[in-house]
Amino acid sequence: MRHGRTGRKLKRTASHRKSTLSSLANALLRHKRITTTVAKAKETRRLVERIITRAKRAVASAESDGKNEGNRAEKFMKSSGHARRETAKLIRDREVVSELFSTIAPKVASRPGGYTRIVKLGQRQGDGAELAVIELVDFHTGQETPEKPAAGKERKPRQSKKASAKETPSAKQGPETPA
Repeated sequence: MRHGRTGRKLKRTASHRKSTLSSLANALLRHKRITTTVAKAKETRRLVERIITRAKRAVASAESDGKNEGNRAEKFMKSSGHARRETAKLIRDREVVSELFSTIAPKVASRPGGYTRIVKLGQRQGDGAELAVIELVDFHTGQETPEKPAAGKERKPRQSKKASAKETPSAKQGPETPA
């Protein structure tokens, strides 16, 4: 029996599960929004919430230590160094780790938790698996508006295929010669 055991096995061995969740967390922190199955999204949420909380606490403690005196960057690295190393065990991408500590953690500093949102999408066509989108809440990736063309440029009205075919001579007739 699995009394007191938390988490889903996802039909993988422990090492494969760790690798899968690490990749999903890396993708989520890099792109701010990913599409996956509901079970993987829920497990990724558990992992990412812990990582963001650890980064948020490290940044907060670095800022409180930095107010006293000395080089702020040096104190920041000393106080958040352990949190960075622990995070880098799971997220094996330096760019993502630095973005987490420099951009994501300060942005969610006032939020007491719930940094991610899972939205169910329905079933996948091929195998019927339940799909979901998991995204970081404070980054509003779902509310992006499509870019409008520049005001100075005017678009030509589109012609239908039939109208354009009537105007151009077909290749079978050959080049037109003056009579």
